[in-house]
Amino acid sequence: MHIPNRVTGIGIAVLGAAAAYGGSLLPPVPGQQVGPNVFPMVIGIGLVLCGIAIAIGIGASFEEPEEVVASEDGAHVPADAAPPVAHGALKTLVPPLLLLFYAFTVDHLGFIPTAAVMVATTCFALGGTWRSALILALCAPPAVHLIFAKLLRVPLPPGLLPMPW
Repeated sequence: MHIPNRVTGIGIAVLGAAAAYGGSLLPPVPGQQVGPNVFPMVIGIGLVLCGIAIAIGIGASFEEPEEVVASEDGAHVPADAAPPVAHGALKTLVPPLLLLFYAFTVDHLGFIPTAAVMVATTCFALGGTWRSALILALCAPPAVHLIFAKLLRVPLPPGLLPMPW
């Protein structure tokens, strides 16, 4: 099943508008310029802009149909004729399973180990190598923790590996 870009773009824009509207309803925090309403509004506005760009076809002319090598002798087959990957459908379960993993383990393990497992799993699901998964799993969770702890002042569960800041 192929969903047209216009439908996808409009759907993303509507979700972004809903996120921005929901964020605008959040009450501000007294004494702070940046409250809990800013993040959903920024993400929502970004989604609206990206959705509009997808719907009107910006960047579609840059896409070229790729040919898939179907055999070892180098015979090319159009991308539409290539057989579907059997485990490709299972990859759609990765995000909801990771969200459940986070919800059930973050209080016990803490943010850093839980996020490291999530980053590595996502890297593998997207076709990454062991090296890229290890580098991302070691660097991304502390960076996200630092942003939440210092910039946004949102405490994350320390768990097994508390951060020094």
